[in-house]
Order: sequence, then structure tokens, then C-alpha cells
Amino acid sequence: MRTSTTSAWTPPRPSKTQSKPSLSKASISQVKFFFSSLLPSHSLFLLISKRRRFAGIVTCVPGETNPVIECLDRLRHLETEPDQNLIAQAFNTLHELCANPNSDSNSNVAIATKNGAVELACSLCSKISLAAGSHVVPLVSALNALSSLLHDVQSTGAFHRCDGPRIVMAFLVDNKGNVELLSSGFRVVASAATGDEIVKEAFMELKVDELILEIMSLHRHKGIQSLYDAVCALLMPDDDRVVASQVYGYARKFAKIGIAEALVDSLSAGVSSHDLISACITLRAVAVNDEICKSIAEKGGIDALLRCIDDSGEQGDKAVAKVCCSLLSKLAGSDANKSAIVGKGGMDKLIKLSARFADDPSVLQEVRTCNIYVGSQNKITLSLIV
Repeated sequence: MRTSTTSAWTPPRPSKTQSKPSLSKASISQVKFFFSSLLPSHSLFLLISKRRRFAGIVTCVPGETNPVIECLDRLRHLETEPDQNLIAQAFNTLHELCANPNSDSNSNVAIATKNGAVELACSLCSKISLAAGSHVVPLVSALNALSSLLHDVQSTGAFHRCDGPRIVMAFLVDNKGNVELLSSGFRVVASAATGDEIVKEAFMELKVDELILEIMSLHRHKGIQSLYDAVCALLMPDDDRVVASQVYGYARKFAKIGIAEALVDSLSAGVSSHDLISACITLRAVAVNDEICKSIAEKGGIDALLRCIDDSGEQGDKAVAKVCCSLLSKLAGSDANKSAIVGKGGMDKLIKLSARFADDPSVLQEVRTCNIYVGSQNKITLSLIV
């Protein structure tokens, strides 16, 4: 008897020599044209990493000119044929394009720095500085634009390579009496020092601490906000590339030359001072150890703070109340200061302040933190904490 056998069906295997489908150059061009036709004409597409990677940036749609590139081209032309008024106008435009209020500022800053804006600004700044001393307007415009360009370690690194710290310090030293230029210059110091340990060190080697003390003495209670921002940036250990930051040593140096005392003087002016909030934040950055905390108290810092806490409660000033309590918590890190705060009626003042701002959790949190620090070695005081 004959039996029939059927073999199982198997799918055909692709040939090893079979090539992948490919597109001709003409087809690729058609695809590119199709997708580009879908894009709105006003769109700006960026391919960028905030810190590194991605080498290329698409600055604009083909056929259109990007305003940042236009501005940089104008500045490059002015570099060879300088005109102070036109330089000021171009830098003002660049600052407007790259400043934070602009909705496209992040994209514009990335485009500008990728196309050499930091190097160009430093070059033009050095040339402006060689001109007559009356050219303050282009200097201010250039510094404002430069501060808006310094946003990451790539841009601050370019600033350092172009000898930016020395250029800016020269402006500040030569224009100590001009508050507007000082404000713009210290804004660059703050932006450049943020997140970059190398730039911090460069400014400290140029004795920026001594210059800051001199400016604070010369312009007492003038409210140069960027000066305080610069101190905080120099003393902030915010460079992820560095294992052991030097900012602790910088803070000790700031305190040693008298900046802590100058900041206490700003506190003494009370809540009417334009510098009060900035001075509290900056003094907190300087107070890095027990010795500095005690020296601040000895110079009248605790007395001034407690008066400000009282006045902020009476005037309903939440911002002042929070920064004063935050600074008091830092100073209470010294055991000697804990006793001084309690002895001067500090706990009563804090309790009154919490009653005045009972509906504001942010103020109450600062008061509670301050209570914990002050009362940590005093059982009676600690029992008063809400």
C-alpha cells in the first residue's frame, strides 16, 4: 500500500544578495521639498543641547534672514568701521533679542553664541575701551548684550578665552562713579561667574572682591542690584565639573576685607533701604562659618535684623520678613548667636511676626525654621515653637 507524504510549508527566505530599496537623488529632493512646503514661513527650528552635543543649529527657514544673524553681521561690519552710535544701536537690538522677556530668547541666545556673538562682543568692547572716555552709551549697550549671551559653560568659556574678565574689570575700575555702567558691568560678572568655577577664579585673581568693597563704600544705599548678584554668583558652588569648589575660601576672603561689615551697614538703614533684601541674601552667602557669623553679630547684624523683622511685620512687608528670617536662621548656626538672639527678645519678635502673617505659609515656614535653629539648644525656647 502506497502512502502519500506532504511536507510542511515554509516561507521563502530572502536572498542574501537582495539589496535594500534606495531612493534616487531626485526622489530625495522631492521629499525634502514636500516637507519644507509644510513648514510655516515664520518658524525657527533649533537643534540644540543646552550644555553640549548637537553641533549644528538651523537658524532660519531657507530664503529668510534671521534677525540675530543680521545683527551679528552688522556688528562685524562695525568692527572694521566703528561708529559709536551704530554700535550702541546694534548691541541694544541684540540684547532685546536675547534678553529673558523675549519669548524667543533661548533660541536667539543659542544662535548668537553658536555664531560667535560672545567673541564679537568682547572684541568690540576692547575697542570701545580704547576710545574717548565719553563713549559710555555704547559701553553700557555692549555690556548689557554680553550679559544676556552668557548662559552656559560654553558661552562663559568663550568669554574667558577672549580675556573677558580683564576687559570687564577694566571698565569697572575706570568708571567707578557711573552707576549705570557699574550696574551693567556687574551684571556681566554675575552672568559669567554663574556655573563656571574657572571664571570665578579669574575674577578673584583680578581682585574683584576689593573693587566690590570700594564700590559699596562709594555708592552706599544706591541699590546696585547686580553688584549683590555678582557676590552671590562668585560664592555659589554651582559648577558641576568641579569636585571641590574654592568658593568657601572666597567667602572667607570677602568677610576678611570688610564686605560683611559693609553689608551689615546696609541692614542698619532699615526697611526703607532699597538694598535691604539684596543685602540680606548676599550676607547669607558670605556667612559660611561660625567665625563669620559671630563677627556679623558683633558688628550689629543681629540688632539690625531684629529691628527689620519688627518693622516688616508692622508694614506688612512679606518679602523683607522672609529674607530677614532666612538670614537670622543662618546666623543662628553659631551657638553664641543663639543666646544673643534669645537675649535680645528675638523669639518674641518671631512669634509676633508669625501672628501678623498667619495666612502666609511661606513666611510661617521661614519663621518656623528660624525658631528651630534658635531654640535647638534651649528647651524652654524650643517649647514655644508652633
